[in-house]
Amino acid sequence: MESLRRYLRDERGATAIEYALIASLIFVVIVTAVTAAGQSLGEVFQRVADEVGKVT
Repeated sequence: MESLRRYLRDERGATAIEYALIASLIFVVIVTAVTAAGQSLGEVFQRVADEVGKVT
């Protein structure tokens, strides 16, 4: 019976799940930021390429 009580009080699994959720949230934020920055840079480079094409 004591081992069952210790098992129910053990929070190591919950802590691991919390860390996994935090890590996945950080990953989603990073991917979103990189995607947005990549699209913005792509637009900037396209405008530069269009202007260079007009000059030549």
